[in-house]
Amino acid sequence: MVLEAPIVAADVVQWLYSDASHLEGTREIVAEMSKRLLAGNVPVDRVTTGIWVVHPNVRAEASIWTSDGKSELILYKADDSSGADYENSPIKRVHTTRKSVRVKIAQEADRQDEFPIIQELREEGYTDYIAIPMPFSDGSVKVVTFATKAKSGFNGSHLSVFESLIRPLALVCELKTLRRTAETVLDTYVGPRAGLKVLDGATRRGEGEWIKAVVSFADIRGFTRLSNTLPADKIVLFLNKYFGAMTAAVEAHGGEVLKFIGDEVMAIFPYETEEEARDAAMRGLLASRDTLERIKGINSSNSCAMTPDLSVGIALHAGEVFYGNVGSETRLDFTVVGPAVNLASRIAELAKDLERQLLVSDAVAGIMGCRSGLFGRYQVKGFDEPVSVYSPDLSGESKFGYCPDTTAERALEAN
Repeated sequence: MVLEAPIVAADVVQWLYSDASHLEGTREIVAEMSKRLLAGNVPVDRVTTGIWVVHPNVRAEASIWTSDGKSELILYKADDSSGADYENSPIKRVHTTRKSVRVKIAQEADRQDEFPIIQELREEGYTDYIAIPMPFSDGSVKVVTFATKAKSGFNGSHLSVFESLIRPLALVCELKTLRRTAETVLDTYVGPRAGLKVLDGATRRGEGEWIKAVVSFADIRGFTRLSNTLPADKIVLFLNKYFGAMTAAVEAHGGEVLKFIGDEVMAIFPYETEEEARDAAMRGLLASRDTLERIKGINSSNSCAMTPDLSVGIALHAGEVFYGNVGSETRLDFTVVGPAVNLASRIAELAKDLERQLLVSDAVAGIMGCRSGLFGRYQVKGFDEPVSVYSPDLSGESKFGYCPDTTAERALEAN
């Protein structure tokens, strides 16, 4: 092994600097690197990386590979119970000291101050373990660990191989982490569809495309008065519950939330063909129904006397919209604009005025082939002609298209 070590190290280092970056993520990189080490007679049976990540719900991730075929990516949420495990771990020691931590598991007796992970590894047959700092270019330190079940553990040549891998491994892991961070930030703040376009280079002012979409607008009833009376922390909690319900419903049905505007939520369900248009309209209706159901659940569990029940109005309209960058030379916003967006917003205001939970435009009704639920024709600001709006009954089965046909509604339509 003494003669082989430089060759193995050179082979894996060359791979890390060249082809490793083409793999999807750190899980795949760790798995392939570990297999190459094993093929070079470096007795690795378990390899992990621990990396802090920028994410609204996840604080860290660990890529884990074992020689029995296991390869997975574990995400640690900010509010889970794994924090205690980290506090009493070699990983925390490496982060604190920026030095490696090695434990010769087979040679050391079970000690009272032993890391819990070491006891677990001993029970699984591991004999040696080392956690090594993996510095990123921003000055932060991540961690890579190696463990073996070989009877004699790691020797000096093995450790030299590990040390030679740290810098290129850190580089490729940082590249993947930065890409994932960019994707996460863009997904979080502008949405997955828009975020992907920005990452692909659509960053010039005015750059975009005309697309067809069902546009959804929703807002909270009485929010202005509410925001003037509730403390700021209660308002934030109130909005988060509402935004969470709406976003979960939209995303569950293949739509994308583009904006939170005060107490309003704007979402789109893009389509291209007539068949896709009907599917998008149905998904918009299903998302509206699920939003109302989720809000009903929030209200039923509301035990705070200061916070009133949520009440919303939703509007759906369909048409062509410009989907792209608008703004100043130094501050851009990726959004949708156009008459279809404006009308969707006006119908949402109309839903509030008419105290309806959901109104859809004539365009959506036409796509669905369902105009029997006409609620009326109304003049809205900015449009010369009155607009027809429909009030679908969402209590029935979706397979019937939510096409209401009650006597009252037929009478209203006749008038």
